[in-house]
Amino acid sequence: MDMMNETEISILKQQIASIQWYHSIDLGNGVITPGGENSAKKLRRLKLPESLAGQTVLDVGAWDGFFSFEAEKRHAKRILATDSFVWREIGKAGFDLVKKHLKSQVEEMEIDVLELSPDKVGTWDIVFFLGVLYHMQHPLLALQKVASVTKGMLIVETLVDMLMYTRPAIAFYQGVELSNDFTNWVGPNPAAVEAMLKTVGFKKTQVVSEVRSLLFRICRSAWYKYKRKEPFWSAVRTDRIVVHAWK
Repeated sequence: MDMMNETEISILKQQIASIQWYHSIDLGNGVITPGGENSAKKLRRLKLPESLAGQTVLDVGAWDGFFSFEAEKRHAKRILATDSFVWREIGKAGFDLVKKHLKSQVEEMEIDVLELSPDKVGTWDIVFFLGVLYHMQHPLLALQKVASVTKGMLIVETLVDMLMYTRPAIAFYQGVELSNDFTNWVGPNPAAVEAMLKTVGFKKTQVVSEVRSLLFRICRSAWYKYKRKEPFWSAVRTDRIVVHAWK
């Protein structure tokens, strides 16, 4: 990243302050976007290959683009960032600012998950589907669409629920039951995530970041209730996992 003088840093900070951020992106010179997500922590849980050289990457639901730009850092030869709801309802000013600042070559397309197809976006060696599945009213159909544009590997990061069941099960959320967020629709358990992935054509699946302990979830839930006023038990009964799947 280029070194910036104090005036340039001040201007960049002013631009950042005018945007609603989700991802925490390091722009160098001590400047980090104030996203609510700990993006670096999620990145560690994803267990991405250290090098993506020679690989094409599709980032579905890119938002501010943290993972698209991370793929670029790891030398992917081509990257396409897609989003629809966030870019349409909240805007993509964050993505645009980071792309310009980093002089990035990441491509972009506004398209809904259920509109994905080889004809519209092509097919990709690696596909990111991060923090999106539980926002889908039709999760199996969404995974079918994502599978149709995946040539090799899919990386899914998602909320999971129904953790007491070993058989595939999916919770349905009506209204703002989960995290006071009306965009949350379903909470599959880990068995359901893997079963759906195999149903849509992935031959091998592996949970690379598993559900954390009950003690961890209780402590986290108490913190969320204190800081975010979120319902205590909904956070205890849920967690997040990362699954790698291969065609």
